[in-house]
Amino acid sequence: MNIEGETLREILVSLLAVLVFIAVILAIGMTYGNPLTGVGGLALVGAIVFFILLMAGVGLFLSR
Repeated sequence: MNIEGETLREILVSLLAVLVFIAVILAIGMTYGNPLTGVGGLALVGAIVFFILLMAGVGLFLSR
């Protein structure tokens, strides 16, 4: 299977963004514990918003 350089770059950048999101979610879970407090829930919502903005930025970066 032959993957072009641009496609490989898109895969790697997207994978890195997803790994950053997973790391942030894990950090929130370890910081705010179980059960998740109100502040932890707010941090989780912030992480989701951050991920959406990050993926929009990644898409913009990859389209240029």
